[in-house]
Amino acid sequence: MSQETIAFIGTGVMGRSMATHLLNAGYSVNVFNRTKAKTDDLVAAGATWHHSPGAAAADANIIITIVGFPKDVEDVYLGDGGILENAKSGSLIIDMTTSSPALAKKIATRAAEKGIGALDAPVSGGDLGAKEARLSIMVGGEESDFARALPAFEIMGKNIQLQGKAGAGQYTKMCNQIAIASGMLGITEAMAYAKKSGLDPFHVLKSIETGAAGSWSLSNLSPRALKGDFAPGFYVKHFIKDMRIAIESADDMGLELPGLKLAKTLYAKLAAQGGEDEGTQALLKLYLS
Repeated sequence: MSQETIAFIGTGVMGRSMATHLLNAGYSVNVFNRTKAKTDDLVAAGATWHHSPGAAAADANIIITIVGFPKDVEDVYLGDGGILENAKSGSLIIDMTTSSPALAKKIATRAAEKGIGALDAPVSGGDLGAKEARLSIMVGGEESDFARALPAFEIMGKNIQLQGKAGAGQYTKMCNQIAIASGMLGITEAMAYAKKSGLDPFHVLKSIETGAAGSWSLSNLSPRALKGDFAPGFYVKHFIKDMRIAIESADDMGLELPGLKLAKTLYAKLAAQGGEDEGTQALLKLYLS
């Protein structure tokens, strides 16, 4: 049994599985989620419910968050009654939300002022990666804090890399999202082209997914989309948020990213048609409607 108590804030599509793995590994786990019902299975398995992020963090050694948007991250950490107001000196905060690099740096600075370690550690792998504990975890922060967090990271993921100082995890996740955004356009257009030309797109996948066109998204998301399964492994609305963050940070660096901007435009169109709570594979709808 681990001696560390972990507070886990945000038990949505991915967070619930991540918290479950930590609980099953023997950690004492405090949980909070805005919709309490989403913690019921964790509480039944032995986690302890708390009424706020600050309350969950107060007696924890490690505090992990994975929430929706940068505004949520800021509220959870810096708001009245939030984590940094309640976390004890010597604890470690780990934000696993995909959020703003600038905000990650701000939170790390505030944490250091209180003697609290801080890591930004966004993840990739979607709902399946979370369920199967094989997430890719991209980390920014101090090496000593990374070493402390590594046992917990290894319970949730497989590819775990310290990328640099505070903010580096978020910058790395933006690289990931940029690659996915343009990749999803190519994948979606390939499947739409296959259907329109009279081919069986599932059979086409057998030919192309193991060659140079192969990718995780092609093998895992294309079949879902072709079956009309648009359930979210990752929400369209969150992907749009990520693309906005990447575009803003690229603009700050004077870097033009036309492929990313096109992808954001198309996903915004999908969201406007009611698809914001669907998975990113729902982009196929725009091409086949």
